Amino acid sequence: MIEPSRLVNRRVSRVALSFALLVLLLGTPGRAENWPQWRGPYFNGSTTETNLPTQWSKTENVAWVAQLPGQSGATPVVWEDSVFVSTPDEQKNLLLLCLDRKSGQVRWRKVVSEGDRQVGLNNAASPSPATDGKRVFVMFATGDLAAFDFAGQELWKRNLAKEYGRFANMWMLGSSPLLYGGKLYVQILQSNPRPEDYTHALGDPPARESFLLCLDPQSGTNLWRHIRPTDAISESQEAYTSPLPCAGAQGAEILVLGADYVTAHAADTGVEVWRCGGLNVRKEHHWRMVPSAVVAEGLIIACAPRGDPVLAIKDGGKGLVTDAQIAWKLKEYPSDCVTPLFYRGKLFVLDGDHQVLTCVELRTGVKKWQGNLGVSHIFRASPAGADGKIYCLSESGTAVVLEAGDEFKILATIPMGESPVRSSIAVAHGGLFIRTAKNLYCVRKP
Repeated sequence: MIEPSRLVNRRVSRVALSFALLVLLLGTPGRAENWPQWRGPYFNGSTTETNLPTQWSKTENVAWVAQLPGQSGATPVVWEDSVFVSTPDEQKNLLLLCLDRKSGQVRWRKVVSEGDRQVGLNNAASPSPATDGKRVFVMFATGDLAAFDFAGQELWKRNLAKEYGRFANMWMLGSSPLLYGGKLYVQILQSNPRPEDYTHALGDPPARESFLLCLDPQSGTNLWRHIRPTDAISESQEAYTSPLPCAGAQGAEILVLGADYVTAHAADTGVEVWRCGGLNVRKEHHWRMVPSAVVAEGLIIACAPRGDPVLAIKDGGKGLVTDAQIAWKLKEYPSDCVTPLFYRGKLFVLDGDHQVLTCVELRTGVKKWQGNLGVSHIFRASPAGADGKIYCLSESGTAVVLEAGDEFKILATIPMGESPVRSSIAVAHGGLFIRTAKNLYCVRKP
């Protein structure tokens, strides 16, 4: 005969086991991904996140809204339950914020630098942060580069402008730091300025060097600094692009786009392996570059400025590879400011000035489809790809959601306002993180 207490214990165990199995079968969420850098976990604007909303408003499918102290084009980055945002405030301080991903509450707020200023449509808080899951790194156009742990403790801080001279970019520094292979990379592509054009860079010797800098993320010390020469002229020496990693045929490379060239550098030493021109064939003086490069299945996609073609460059080679390595060119509706998206084997190029999105066959450069997004305002944010959808965000704050399929199909158009909006949408842990000039929204299904 079984004792009553043992019978109860067995029933409790069975109930507990059944509940555990039910949780495993029904309640376990899909694999969640972080968004650790401005172009996401794969450096191309895409993620494997699923079950994302297609439709929302300022209240529908909004998990939380966090008011921000200032506007910026910097994209939020997300790691597990932490969201990091770089921003100015009304007192012209330059801040790094850490928010709770589930509630939007500010966990901590650190003043990294001061002296924010507006130059054209840009300000000193344009670079996006980057994180490796242990530390978060943030840089500002003032030259301040700092690292914090997830508790908000400052680990180290440097001012690259004081070390190497104030940056000379017409519209201020916009390049974001890159984390790759346990190293931190910072790209500075600048010109030797005319004083009347670069008042924010006065007071230093006129001769300035463009360079790629590699640092130890733990200490912030230099591992190497590679000077990047160019024959570009005037403002064409400048770029607002960010460095990009590439698992090249000759080993890991860091790609730098700007000053009329794409260059590939050995990730360990910074030595230039190859360079490709063709991005400024007429040697224009004002051919600054804004969109970052995209790596896609052995090709490097680079957008030439101001209506010139998009180039697909084959990785590999040594020295100057312009004549040998250009696979194809896209001349119709190229991108001047928006970084392309590579998602599910397709390349998506957004002409932000004409509001036209083009889907390109990667291997051939042949147009698969093309369509107007139906929004009258320009786009400066770069598209994100997730859950079979493409998320675009106009400067007026209108989101356009499209199907990432074999035909042009708009799924939703959502006017959010709060312009100007230049920050790209970050996608992580089932949510869309949308930054306007006033707020940060976390949009997700209930």
